[in-house]
Amino acid sequence: MPSKTSLSLPEDVRKRLQVLDENGFPDEDHVKERLRLVQDFLHVDAQDQLTRLGERMKCSEISMEVYISKVKALLGKELNLENGSPVDGVEHNGQTNGFTNGSHKDEDGEDVTMDVQEEEEAVKSPTASKGKGGRRSKANSDTKKSPASSRVTRNSGKQPTILSMFSKVQKRKSENLNGENTNGQNEQKKEADDDVDQSREEKRLKVDSNENAAPEESKSAFIKPVSAAKTPPPKCQDCRQYLDDSDLKFFQGDPDNALDEPEMLTDERLSLFDSNEDGFESYEDLPQHKITNFSVYDKRGHLCPFDSGLIEKNVELYFSCVVKPIYDDNPCLDGGVPAKKLGPINAWWITGFDGGEKALIGFTTAFADYILMQPSEEYAPIFALMQEKIYMSKIVVEFLQKNPDATYEDLLNKIETTVPPAGLNFNCFTEDTLLRHAQFVVEQVESYDEAGDSDEQPIIITPCMRDPIKLAGVTLGKRRAARRQAIRHPTKIEKDSKGPTKATTTKLVYQIFDTFFSDQIEQNDKESGVKRQRCGVCEVCQSPDCGKCTACKDMVKFGGSGKSKQACKQRRCPNLAVKEAEDDENIEEEDVLMEKTKTVSHAKRKKQTQCKLTWIGEPIQMESKKQYYRKVSVNDEVLEVGDCVSVSSEDPTIPLYLARIMSLWEDSNGKMFHAHWFQRGIETVLGESSDPLELVIVDECEDMLLNYIHGKVNVIFKAPSNNWFMEGGMDVDLKVIEDDGKSFFYQFWYDTEFARFEAPPKTTPSEDSKFKFCGSCARTKEREDQEIPHAFEPPENDDNGSKVLYALACFKGEQFRVGDGVYLPPESFNFSVRPASPVKRSHRKEYVDEDLYPEYYRKSSDYIKGSNLDAPEPFRVGRIKEIFCHRRSNGKPDTFEIKLRLFKFYRPENTHKGVKASYHTDINQLYGSDEEVTVSMTEVLGRCQVEYGEDLNESVQDYCSGGPDRFYFLEAYNAKTRSFEDPPNHARSAVHKGKGKGKGKGKGKGKSSAAQDLQESQSEPQKTKVPKYRTLDVFSGCGGLSEGFHQADISETLWAIEMWEPAAQAFRLNNPGTTVFTEDCNVLLKLVMSGEKTNSLGQKLPQKGDVEMLCGGPPCQGFSGMNRFNSRTYSKFKNSLVVSYLSYCDYYRPKFFLLENVRNFVSFKNSMVLKLTLRCLVRMGYQCTFGVLQAGQYGVAQTRRRAIILAAAPGEKLPRYPEPLHVFAPRACSLSVVVDDRKYISNVTRGNGGIFRTITVRDTMSDSPEIRNGASALEISYNGEPQSWFQRQIRGAQYQPILRDHICKDMSALVEGRMRHIPLAPGSDWRDLPNIEVRLKDGIMTKKLRYTHSDKKNGRSSTGALRGVCACAGGKPCDPADRQFNTLIPWCLPHTGNRHNHWAGLYGRLEWDGFFSTTVTNPEPMGKQGRVLHPEQHRVVSVRECARSQGFPDTYRFFGNILDKHRQVGNAVPPPLSRAIGLEIKKCVMERMKEEQASENARPEKMEVSD
Repeated sequence: MPSKTSLSLPEDVRKRLQVLDENGFPDEDHVKERLRLVQDFLHVDAQDQLTRLGERMKCSEISMEVYISKVKALLGKELNLENGSPVDGVEHNGQTNGFTNGSHKDEDGEDVTMDVQEEEEAVKSPTASKGKGGRRSKANSDTKKSPASSRVTRNSGKQPTILSMFSKVQKRKSENLNGENTNGQNEQKKEADDDVDQSREEKRLKVDSNENAAPEESKSAFIKPVSAAKTPPPKCQDCRQYLDDSDLKFFQGDPDNALDEPEMLTDERLSLFDSNEDGFESYEDLPQHKITNFSVYDKRGHLCPFDSGLIEKNVELYFSCVVKPIYDDNPCLDGGVPAKKLGPINAWWITGFDGGEKALIGFTTAFADYILMQPSEEYAPIFALMQEKIYMSKIVVEFLQKNPDATYEDLLNKIETTVPPAGLNFNCFTEDTLLRHAQFVVEQVESYDEAGDSDEQPIIITPCMRDPIKLAGVTLGKRRAARRQAIRHPTKIEKDSKGPTKATTTKLVYQIFDTFFSDQIEQNDKESGVKRQRCGVCEVCQSPDCGKCTACKDMVKFGGSGKSKQACKQRRCPNLAVKEAEDDENIEEEDVLMEKTKTVSHAKRKKQTQCKLTWIGEPIQMESKKQYYRKVSVNDEVLEVGDCVSVSSEDPTIPLYLARIMSLWEDSNGKMFHAHWFQRGIETVLGESSDPLELVIVDECEDMLLNYIHGKVNVIFKAPSNNWFMEGGMDVDLKVIEDDGKSFFYQFWYDTEFARFEAPPKTTPSEDSKFKFCGSCARTKEREDQEIPHAFEPPENDDNGSKVLYALACFKGEQFRVGDGVYLPPESFNFSVRPASPVKRSHRKEYVDEDLYPEYYRKSSDYIKGSNLDAPEPFRVGRIKEIFCHRRSNGKPDTFEIKLRLFKFYRPENTHKGVKASYHTDINQLYGSDEEVTVSMTEVLGRCQVEYGEDLNESVQDYCSGGPDRFYFLEAYNAKTRSFEDPPNHARSAVHKGKGKGKGKGKGKGKSSAAQDLQESQSEPQKTKVPKYRTLDVFSGCGGLSEGFHQADISETLWAIEMWEPAAQAFRLNNPGTTVFTEDCNVLLKLVMSGEKTNSLGQKLPQKGDVEMLCGGPPCQGFSGMNRFNSRTYSKFKNSLVVSYLSYCDYYRPKFFLLENVRNFVSFKNSMVLKLTLRCLVRMGYQCTFGVLQAGQYGVAQTRRRAIILAAAPGEKLPRYPEPLHVFAPRACSLSVVVDDRKYISNVTRGNGGIFRTITVRDTMSDSPEIRNGASALEISYNGEPQSWFQRQIRGAQYQPILRDHICKDMSALVEGRMRHIPLAPGSDWRDLPNIEVRLKDGIMTKKLRYTHSDKKNGRSSTGALRGVCACAGGKPCDPADRQFNTLIPWCLPHTGNRHNHWAGLYGRLEWDGFFSTTVTNPEPMGKQGRVLHPEQHRVVSVRECARSQGFPDTYRFFGNILDKHRQVGNAVPPPLSRAIGLEIKKCVMERMKEEQASENARPEKMEVSD
């Protein structure tokens, strides 16, 4: 620290300064304390400066922060003056001394250098003294202004620069300096210029070497106190480039024969008139020339880009070049005129692509327009970026035009596979290229949108554009607001007129959509008088109406009619459009409390009427003081049992309630009837889309007085016609019955909790209860009955003391016998061994070097995406030893409390070996034990089969695959000795020993018979062979849905439709027997409907009656970005593939129909898409329901929620949704759906529980051989045995030595460098990246990310460092000059992190014990699902690893290049999920077949007879 100074500081002051520097105080205190110590010893001029600074701070001219940094700089200078000579080369009269004394090793010195440098910049900058006014042209002081309406021009008037933090300060510094030691510096500036440049270059190198020389020393010396002095590195005041940047280049000077602009323009070599006279268009009379070998620089000679907003900020940029006549297309120097310092540039512009691939870029100065040809060698890298971004925007706009539904990953794929045109100086595009130019690209997209029709959906709100807008933090509406179009003739981009084909629909589907929408649109048009809101903040919102566009011309203030009520085209708020689209995609599942719709709602609000009541005929039955009648007269209208009536509500706005009379009687309460309620369609999930005359039966009924009846109504049952299957596509009339105000119809029974429309249940009353039977009561009673356990078969000799034993119990419709296996919730019993459960420990490190890891502070939450820490335990498994109940005091059994005595089974993870043991064993393997436990029968969740492996007649493998809920054990576990031993005798079942021996009631034999019954009931399915349904898979992709159905043995896919060729090829590879149509589904349906038997390729088309099962997942991005329906969005929806798919269903009338889609399908447009889909199915006559399933609960290590709509034809049973098999992270399992403020759940009874443990990343891919980034060998050997149960399943039974498609994307050198630096710890992502320089594999050196702004939200780091990387961190507008590239920490992530949850998960590693995020179509570390890095290797996951995360067998083939394969995998339905659904369909078919076999001709209950 300062030892020799010319300030005569007393010894004690000097010591205290030293102590102060070592202790490390926060910045402010440190400076104030220093000042206090040395104030009295400072030179007079320094004291004056301090006083002035203090005054300026008091009157708020400068902020505290600026004051502190100035004081600090001043003290640094004063304390470091040695021998009276200024150390740091402060300029005197334009001369510089350079470094006289080497460089200071301590950081203070460095800071001083920086500060002083900034001061010099300020002194030299004429703008500082000249102010920010207009600008004079240099040559001939000619003030002719170039009209620059359509160009990017400089601003006139005051516009604060983004760097106000520095520039205001600097200006004042320069005033101070001018006052003291600069005599007429500005006059001398010109001569000193070259001198200065040289000294700056030297100084920059010095600072560089200084930084590099002793980073360690400075760090170790005193980390805390000095780093508190971190100020941003110095920037050039004009071009805003960092002065210490190795990439900063200087203009090398002009040749001697170069001419000034006016002189050059009069050179005869450029005269046009000896060539053809019409050789150029005249742009406002300015001459036009071409220039080659050009360089652009600021007045300090720094080469700089002209497109980064400098011209707009009134920074003077000049260019030197060789000028050629406009007709000369040859970029060589021959025949040109060398010119120097043309400019300053008033505007730059782009005029579209000149027939080839390159855009023409031009400059305008006060004298002429210049079209750029080739840059000089030193300017080429800067210009390449400009061309790159123009070309990039062309790719993006063209791509989005043709693929409006593409995802961000699709766009990256397009960019990465596009080969740049020859002549542009770059080899390939990467994601970094796109994000680097995002602002410009988005502006071009905006200007393209503006040029489009007002009712076209803007490209800017496509999912594909929203991602880069968020990632790069693009400011929307920037160009538009200022009316400075960067494009003079909008870039010529071919409009793609093709678009999607019009949806082919059946009449029925078309009408449902059409009638509904014409009403909706009318309504919306009425409502939309409400002005669409604006964000109010962006420049677009704040600009005035233009008065020129069609919308303005219609406004009253511009003399129009005011009818259209459209916002000015120039003022359509881009932020709002993007936000709306965003909201629509991320519908949050809020838990809306469901009001249970039970009869109470009716009971409370009914209204009695005065009416005349008389019984007709004698009572037909007397029962407990009730006299039952058959008929009654109400107000002279005869009603009998079975008639339907209306009941008025107290609230006149509520339509009449409707009910069927189930019985009539008189008792002490008066004349009564029992009402079985109907529900109107509008009260179901269909809401307003329902048929106003359609009712549904619900299980709600009540007794009420006859004087509530309002009148008689006519309700008919609309039964499906006998020829229903062949009537597809023929139903034209949407009306089912005429509306006479009293007639209604019903087709279905409706489950209000699960939103299931099912065929009305058939219940036949017995003869004697005919006049008082209610189906609703019977079903409700049956349900309640099932919830109570019942015990049967007590022993003959009843002498068991205090408890009574039974052989059989029934609960929830299942039978349980002694010896059966049962599931229980995890909390029902514990084990003697406390396994080493994974401890929930924070993954955050205690101490982190914040200078090395500047973004780590963003990891504040302990939640790790994709972690299984919160996953519940799977169900406990026990075997019934006894079924019993205790005796009451009177000796009778207490049958209300049925108990089970169980033997416990251990799962591998419950033993002392813990979780690791479960990883290698089979997922359904258990260990027997002698431990017993008593539980209440009501806790039982279901029945399972547990067998001793040695007792099986078949292999364990065959036994396990023979049916669901099967477990086996080979050993018993002894918790006391912590050892595995042979199972005790009671654990061994007698299934296969002496089958069919007497069914004694003794304990031992009881087990045998129970197990035998179970065995028989289990093997029953094998007896009834379920036929395979002929299936058509629409939008089949590579076949995930079909694969699962095939595994469930329920279908054979004979036909598949898939437009995308690579996926269609993959489908063919795996299903050689299937006819795969590679064409538009609309075209095919049209062909079939018009009677064609084959398509243009001669492939046979399925005909009516051929298709028994229809499955598919229609893509629906087309309307996922639209919040409310209007005429435009409606036409888009009406033409969507969902509508085409429903028409397939209507035409073919399959027995089963499945529609799979993204979770938000059920929420799009206020669930309108869902309602209309169900409405179509209901109108066709299908039983149907909807639900959301989590694929992770069916055996894959991935969270993937999917909406599934199921439908079954009349006569079939409507499948239920499969119960979860595996436990899974609860956060990913919120599967309820809110429609119209009502919460619906799917029918699963076990909630988030499961019979197996969760499948992890380790289970999925720990056996995959190690590969490197970009591995491309299509076939390699496995390198070892499968490690886990999942791996054994997925590799398949046949021995397969070859592993296919274990290939991964070749990421760019920079991305690979980043992946290499992501730690291997769980939860690691981009926030763990070190801020260092690294040499990449392509030889390029990365740069450190510079933090140059204070961050309002996050403050400073513990070492006092800044945390902002852009002016917006401090609440100012973004500044293009702040962008940084080629850094290990991607600049855009800290730039926009505060707004987007710190971009948690980008560049994230998978965790071995966790699960995959939803497998995407293109694994990108910065894509929607950024957690795509292998847990241990420095690469993204391979195609095969993704396929396994989806549950595809290893033998499954994919087709095409690596990105094609990734897309096939990412778009597929996980086969384990579709297998589980397939098994449920199979159950329904078996039930129907059983019923048909039993076919007791049960007649439908009377209510089904139409009046």
